[in-house]
Amino acid sequence: SARSVKTEVKGTLNGDGEFGDSRVNGGALQHNDAVASVAAVRPGLCLSGSKDQSIVLYDYITRKQLERWTGHTDSITKVWYGSRCSGVFSASRDKTVKLWRAGNPHWVQEYAGHSLVVTAIHLNSDNTQLCSGSRDNSVKLWDVETAKCIKTNTIPQNLVTDVKFVPCSSWIVQTGEDKEVRVLDSRTLEPIFSFPKKQYIQTCCDVSPDGNYVISASNGFTGNGCEGSLWDMRTRKLQLEYRGHHEAVESCLFLPGTQTEALLASASRDCSVKVWSQDTGVCECEYVVDGAGPLTSLAAYPDGTILVGSFKCGVQVLKFSNKTLSPVFNF
Repeated sequence: SARSVKTEVKGTLNGDGEFGDSRVNGGALQHNDAVASVAAVRPGLCLSGSKDQSIVLYDYITRKQLERWTGHTDSITKVWYGSRCSGVFSASRDKTVKLWRAGNPHWVQEYAGHSLVVTAIHLNSDNTQLCSGSRDNSVKLWDVETAKCIKTNTIPQNLVTDVKFVPCSSWIVQTGEDKEVRVLDSRTLEPIFSFPKKQYIQTCCDVSPDGNYVISASNGFTGNGCEGSLWDMRTRKLQLEYRGHHEAVESCLFLPGTQTEALLASASRDCSVKVWSQDTGVCECEYVVDGAGPLTSLAAYPDGTILVGSFKCGVQVLKFSNKTLSPVFNF
């Protein structure tokens, strides 16, 4: 696994959300606590969910907040946008998932049934079904429109960290604290197969647009673990590892819109975002956000914009171009 880093950039942020030499004071931040999750809506628009129990829809081109939703009774853990149903979904430590719509300050649907914090949510391609995962060891499948739970699968010691529907298939990929990356049948929620177990907890996952590859990320400490793993869905084997983070990797994804070379991005508790060559494992570039605290979540757009959620600095907007990550501003 190659470790070379071509570019490393560091930055601090000033109170106007612009990058500069002054210290972060949160003057432009949309949330007053850690941002736990970010999600792409469409180019220019972003969702963020926070420990402050709110969800924000933000336009990062005009730099304006468009919506703020409140109604959860505990921290938000994940947000997701359904492009087909124009729905905003949020998971929370209050054990529920809620559906929100633009122009309406109140949630329009609630998915209740987990007995512990909901840690993961994802939608199928036509947005008719919602998959959720929880620390209660269960994965649930819901009818989006009626909020009825269609299926539940509980696996002992499987504290769920992430779930993703696989495009063009009836599979769901799920990661958990049992260190496994598991593939489930979305019709029954029964396990089909698991990839070989890793040494550390798997914190998150993403699926390539063609459904052939899965990327998962590892927990870890002082450089032990902290890797990304590329899995081949066809051979059901580990293809490659991406090593270079020093603390737990909290988010990983396949970058959209990269025509010449397949790329991945990862964000870590070590305050760094890295972009990797999917095929070689080489780190193409890195950006370190000084003073941000742990980085929590990534969202990416076809034009090279990458958004990063953080504990202390809200959401960072980065631009990836010419194998370099450059800061734009934060909110």
